[in-house]
Amino acid sequence: MTQKETLPYTVTALRTRPALSGRAAAWFADKWGIPAEEYRSSMELCTAQAGTKKAVPQWYLILDDDENILAGAGIIENDFHDRRDLSPNLCALYVEEEHRGRGMARALLDFARRDMGKMGVERLYLVTDHNEFYEKCGWRFLTMVHDEGGEPERMYEVETL
Repeated sequence: MTQKETLPYTVTALRTRPALSGRAAAWFADKWGIPAEEYRSSMELCTAQAGTKKAVPQWYLILDDDENILAGAGIIENDFHDRRDLSPNLCALYVEEEHRGRGMARALLDFARRDMGKMGVERLYLVTDHNEFYEKCGWRFLTMVHDEGGEPERMYEVETL
């Protein structure tokens, strides 16, 4: 699914563009310091299950006219926290610094909410310390969780659209 937003860019579901998986995995790895192979295996599962009833994982990108990745986000089962029951999780949201403040992050969030809602997912979760931004986007604080090292993190939730 590719959808034109009201803004001058397009959000693309990676499952519709599997050839971008390798480049997308390297891009996310560079932004978050997680091995590209972790992203690649999740993205390969995403594209392999396209057209099935499995909603997770999913990956979303915003590309410029030259197919450069400007922003991206994913939906995975668990984003490295101890509450496995709070799933699926939005993860790895990133907008290139020079493109921030243009609505791309919100467009990715809204697109993911609509897309996951169409696949039957009713609620998404997120661990973050960017409280104000996500609250402005409709996410609500739910509870404290702990990361894999035992450190507390804030868990947010939102209904899909």
